[in-house]
Amino acid sequence: MEAVERAMRGVPMSNAESWNRAAERYLSEQPATGEVVTYGRALPSEKDLRLLGTSELKGKRVLELGCRAGNNAVALAHVAAHVIAIDVSRELVAAARRMADAAEVRVEWRVGDLADLAFLRADSVDLALCAMALTETDDLARVLRQVHRVLKNGAPFVFSLEHPMALALVDGPGKRSYLDRSAMTVQRYGQPFTLHPRSVAEVFTQLGRSGYRVDTIAEPAPVDMPDAPIPAGLVVRARKEGL
Repeated sequence: MEAVERAMRGVPMSNAESWNRAAERYLSEQPATGEVVTYGRALPSEKDLRLLGTSELKGKRVLELGCRAGNNAVALAHVAAHVIAIDVSRELVAAARRMADAAEVRVEWRVGDLADLAFLRADSVDLALCAMALTETDDLARVLRQVHRVLKNGAPFVFSLEHPMALALVDGPGKRSYLDRSAMTVQRYGQPFTLHPRSVAEVFTQLGRSGYRVDTIAEPAPVDMPDAPIPAGLVVRARKEGL
């Protein structure tokens, strides 16, 4: 009700509100199996990219930011990792809990902002993962600093982003400059979402300033359109170094 009243007053909904309202449709259009880690709708999965070292995660502490309906968290819990998963949407986290219960795996679920990691000790996480959620945060540097704080030295942060070139073409060729850093609104699952486009150079600069060393970057073509003119997304693995 509050979200509806805000919309009537012309106040934009937050992404958390939009995800709560879109949850039912999202779950119907994005069925999750909890069997393999995925990086995005059109991106190769972990089976292809092999960035997480899943065979070595037994007993490790894994943090997932933007867990959505829980597919990745449950897949990681299946390999005996201790998984902490956070998302802004209470509705999606509730669905994720149901998936974990059905799969009989344990995951520590949290509802909150991706940068609100005060509940985790410094140097306590062996791996951090974020699939297609960082473009929704307006303060990337804060998220990177918080993840850096909780990661162990040398531990990786693996994340995927909507490719900035794809966002430049979201309304058709020439509709938006690749260099435009202003927030944009897109319609997904019947709801408005605010995105914050960043160039590849900006992402790398922020990683360096936050104390990471990038060791892998991938710009794969869409799995269903190998001849597409632009990549499906940007997938990065960066390891924690000292500031």
